[in-house]
Amino acid sequence: MDGQATALNSHVLVLNKLWTAIRVIDARRAFSLVVRDLAEVIRVDDGSYTGHDFDSWSEIGEYREQYEDFAAHKYEWIQTVRMELAVPKVIRLLGYDRMPRQDVKLNRRNIFARDHGCCQYCGKQFPTSELSLDHVKPRSQGGGSSWVNLVCCCVRCNTKKGGRTPEQAGMKLRTKPVKPPHNPVLHIRLGHEKYESWKGFLDHAYWSVELK
Repeated sequence: MDGQATALNSHVLVLNKLWTAIRVIDARRAFSLVVRDLAEVIRVDDGSYTGHDFDSWSEIGEYREQYEDFAAHKYEWIQTVRMELAVPKVIRLLGYDRMPRQDVKLNRRNIFARDHGCCQYCGKQFPTSELSLDHVKPRSQGGGSSWVNLVCCCVRCNTKKGGRTPEQAGMKLRTKPVKPPHNPVLHIRLGHEKYESWKGFLDHAYWSVELK
């Protein structure tokens, strides 16, 4: 994938009209909303927020040397026929004040993210290719697939535990498994320097961002 395509696939945080984070979309979709005046670009500069329509966003891109935040937040750029455009980090919808349905899907990706890629028995971190999902209470003993009964587990610990409960196997869970109140994948993304500008919009106590 070339640099232009990579930039257009970048993640953009979407706020509703009331400045609440509601989802993450790619840059293609973000530009489409801004061009149609359905959203504005939010520029973060040393703790202050400035809204830009498409024309003003294009204009400051031409004079980016004058804006320290462009260097600080490491914007990606796309080349059009007429100009270079910075890929937004954050946009705000101008006519949408509702919140999305707040639910977190039970899937392998979200469980790995919730457990930070760590085996919940030995506590060591592994690449996803070396992790599996373990039913804390085995299915053979009536345990189902749920947030409170599925954890990340390395091959070694999975083999050791077998078809037993942790107590029966003499093993102990590092953390009690629970359903996260928000999408855990975003926590991983927030650790990346590239998304530093998102943090001011995200209150970890109650926000919920749906990834699209």
